[in-house]
Amino acid sequence: MTFDPAYLTAMVSAVILMGLSKGGFAGLGLLSLPLMALVVSPVQAAAIMLPILIVQDVVSVWAYRREFDRRNLAMLLPGAALGILAGYLLAAWVSDAAVGLAVGLISIGFAARRLLGTGKAPPPVKRAEFLPGTFWGAICGFTSMVAHAGGPPFQIYVMPQRLPPQIFVGTGAIFFAILNLAKVAPYIALGQFTTQNLSASAALFPVAILSTIVGVRLVRRVPAERFYTIIYWLLIAVGLKLVVEGLAALRLFA
Repeated sequence: MTFDPAYLTAMVSAVILMGLSKGGFAGLGLLSLPLMALVVSPVQAAAIMLPILIVQDVVSVWAYRREFDRRNLAMLLPGAALGILAGYLLAAWVSDAAVGLAVGLISIGFAARRLLGTGKAPPPVKRAEFLPGTFWGAICGFTSMVAHAGGPPFQIYVMPQRLPPQIFVGTGAIFFAILNLAKVAPYIALGQFTTQNLSASAALFPVAILSTIVGVRLVRRVPAERFYTIIYWLLIAVGLKLVVEGLAALRLFA
């Protein structure tokens, strides 16, 4: 891994945010790939992040191994498998610029949705159902495969159910652990696990493990709403940068 200060700052910050997300601060992880994409291509960033995610999954699944909702997993996983397949087929054809543009739009959309929703009355509690679960599971699988950005659609589907916080976090931990393992074969097929990418991942493993442990402990003790608001604004800023760069690279505006 290079010792360029900008590179190290972006990569370590991205892994810390993903670790906090895996520990329970859902949503923070969406900032990780845009941060990495500031110093490497979005596709390379995704390849470096996958082994890190799997290491973090081990920590988060162990922490929440008794706190998850089986019904939601059963509703989401079949669609997620289809979404991963679709993401693999798309990844074989799209450019880095298109992936960066997609990540930027996902980032802005999720952050704006959260900020604009503040202060509104909560919607009625919903129940996990097969058709919505299959649809949102497919979106999760697709966005997770393309940009490790499956968190927002997962939250859109599960949050209206108002599960207890530990059950919500545990369900997401197990769901995304399964998704990340399922993505290994497509990433190998796409040739993304190069020596350079795997070396960068391995160098960041200690940060990944420590930040996930910290996230698990914090989510059980600290209210996160104020911290979230800051991160969402940062997410919009980074997302806007990626959108502008993606549009410019694709020559969609002069």
